[in-house]
Amino acid sequence: MRYAVSNSIEIAEILDFDVAIVGTGLAGLYAAMHIAPERSCCIMTKERLDLSSSWLAQGGIAAAIAKDDAPGLHSADTLIAGAGHCDEQAVQILAQEGPGDIETLRAYGVPFDQDETGTLQIAREGGHRRRRVLHAGGDATGRETVKALSDLVACRKNITRMGRAFLVDVLLDETGRVWGALIHVQGAYRILRTRMLIIATGGIGQVYQTTTNPEVATGDGIAAAIRAGAETAGMEFVQFHPTGLWKQDQTGQAFLVSETLRGEGAILRNAAGVAFMEHAHELKDLAPRDIVARAIAGEMERGGMGHVYLDIRHLDRDYLLRRFPTIFNQCLEAGIDISQDMIPVSPVQHYIIGGIKTDIHGLTNIPGLYACGEAASTGVHGANRLAANSMLECVVFGRRVASEINEVLDNGVPDQRDDYVPPIPARPAIHIDESAYRRRVQELMHQYGGVVRTGAGLEAALSEIHTIRRELEAGFDDRRVYIELLNITTIAQAILEGAIARTDSVGAHYRRD
Repeated sequence: MRYAVSNSIEIAEILDFDVAIVGTGLAGLYAAMHIAPERSCCIMTKERLDLSSSWLAQGGIAAAIAKDDAPGLHSADTLIAGAGHCDEQAVQILAQEGPGDIETLRAYGVPFDQDETGTLQIAREGGHRRRRVLHAGGDATGRETVKALSDLVACRKNITRMGRAFLVDVLLDETGRVWGALIHVQGAYRILRTRMLIIATGGIGQVYQTTTNPEVATGDGIAAAIRAGAETAGMEFVQFHPTGLWKQDQTGQAFLVSETLRGEGAILRNAAGVAFMEHAHELKDLAPRDIVARAIAGEMERGGMGHVYLDIRHLDRDYLLRRFPTIFNQCLEAGIDISQDMIPVSPVQHYIIGGIKTDIHGLTNIPGLYACGEAASTGVHGANRLAANSMLECVVFGRRVASEINEVLDNGVPDQRDDYVPPIPARPAIHIDESAYRRRVQELMHQYGGVVRTGAGLEAALSEIHTIRRELEAGFDDRRVYIELLNITTIAQAILEGAIARTDSVGAHYRRD
């Protein structure tokens, strides 16, 4: 199906911009900061600034800035974690250009943590063989970074911010080039007419029963791009964070217990209190995430429990409060004093490694359509994302997208016909039980598309997902929840199809069969 809507919708107005950016996480904001000031730019957020995975990011941002580190070492760790599926050119760009973007962030006022001498504090996370992870606010790096950039974007006269704006569809002209975007904002449908559209909509967590992602992460940008004919890559590579805070009701949003705890010596233990990672990988508790997640899943299965434990009791209470204030207080609300108690944790959906396929400048196969951040597949992460590389990817490739767009606009793009509006077919009105369908999609993905998969399970899930999608596409329900459900189902189908096609086990994709 080409469009999420029917031609029965009414267009309230058409707005013109040189560049439109969908998403106000780190990638979207950083791209906006690098759009030339003489170009009109609109940046949209689906709900609120604090409802994004960027805002929730705890651990930090990796870059080779320490004296004993180098971009080549960072590249090597990234390639190892990516299990032979990384684009080496993209990885080299990330590692080599990353330190420069860290300096830009510092110039923008991002308050990276320093010691009493003013030296940057640099931590270590899983898969990294050097300390190269910068953090802010202890364990609130995403929040502090997004706040700083948002304040700067608000001061840019060429940038229009649009709140509670929901991307519906990517619009193309007769030649297949971007013509604009159909959005739903302030209770009405509007068209943003632009030749340059950047999708920076983040993740797809609501496809799963339990996720660290916020409730707005319904894969809107990726799904709209798929409907427009954009190519995707690596959709089967879904990263499950090994240590989500376990709760009795394992549905909805889960609190992420950052990998930096293991970087500070925290140890994973099974129900009997035995440390089990020392036999799973040479890096033990700091092994790449896919390996840790599968090891935890195995311990849970053998022990018949819904979780394992993370033990950081070797550090004193004052240090834990200072270094991990968000985690300490969140656990305390759940009745867990991490200075005295082990933390119950289990794997939870965290990140989509695949996404809209782009080149090293963020361009998709559709002229004028760009993507950056989690919604994009640049090839940096391969089959398994190295911890703390996601924030770096947002800034490096967000900047590269903006630079490419500035150059293209300087060279001139085809004019748009004012009398042209992309034709949207008619579909009959329907009313669906959105909550029941959504629960079923999430159950199927949790059961069959999780940490450990089988061919038979994937095929069974895909068959039912096809049935649900056919029912949704039989008509049109003029509510946002319908379009979100259609997006979730579209993403689920892409993940399952990719997982079925990839019969070997690699990185975040593991088939028991």
